[in-house]
Amino acid sequence: MPTTHGIHTVEVMEDHSHHVATSESPDDMAEMLDLDGEVLHGYLSAVISWVKDLTVDVPPRRIVDLGSGTGTGTIALAQAFPAADVLAIDTSDNLLNRVMTKASAIGVVDRIIPIHADLDTAWPVIDTVDIAWASMSLHHLADPDSSLADILAMLRPGGLLVTAEMDDLPRFLPDDLGIGRPGLEKRCHEALAEAHARRLPSLGLDWGPRLSHAGFAAVTKRTFPIDPDLPLPPSTGRYAQTFLQHIRYQLDDVIAADDQITLDALIEVGGPHSVLRRPDLVVRGTRTVWVGSRT
Repeated sequence: MPTTHGIHTVEVMEDHSHHVATSESPDDMAEMLDLDGEVLHGYLSAVISWVKDLTVDVPPRRIVDLGSGTGTGTIALAQAFPAADVLAIDTSDNLLNRVMTKASAIGVVDRIIPIHADLDTAWPVIDTVDIAWASMSLHHLADPDSSLADILAMLRPGGLLVTAEMDDLPRFLPDDLGIGRPGLEKRCHEALAEAHARRLPSLGLDWGPRLSHAGFAAVTKRTFPIDPDLPLPPSTGRYAQTFLQHIRYQLDDVIAADDQITLDALIEVGGPHSVLRRPDLVVRGTRTVWVGSRT
């Protein structure tokens, strides 16, 4: 579901007057990123806690967020490491502005440095960093092996690359929805995975061997389950809706007509089957994180 290269990580949705996704806009991209961070905050906290344990002896002073999006990771890193400056790199000035607005609101703006850059074109010249953070972003790059070499070069000896990827798409719905054919979500995920494989050949890679080949040492891999505690945040319904809107847009004319109708019913804001009013919503999935160090 990412839509750009260079790096920024965008999972995009839209809600128009007819409540069916017919196009995707930058504002909806930003909303989806914010919702992801809000609903899955437990996952992000667990990853950062792991990184804090790994850096307890030498707390970081400079961190770079590669593909900062709306700043969920940037802000969390700034809060977790109060002595560190965080460089937020993204291709979108609009998203970088949102990062700075958030940073100002919580009082860390003086430690956030926005950098507009397309990493497929040229890497910005920056000073050595202690941590490079790449969340759902490496697979966007046209030449990730070359980019890993660039990341290694920017780290200080002993510095860490932390890269996270989504193992599977988030799941929200039961198999039998009470409308349409059972198995809608599974069919949509399979169709979307096939489309992603054509556009993003690096999506779904095991990054461990790639990190080792690039020269990173002590590469460690951990898988984090996505299973928020109940009760789910109030924004979960909107998170599910925006995700399904994205699927509806991406798979228009790909999935069967009856599945399109069912998706429309789930997306519709005021409809009886809208995910905004379903009591059986869940959030399930897994994300894998690899950490490698520069010797």
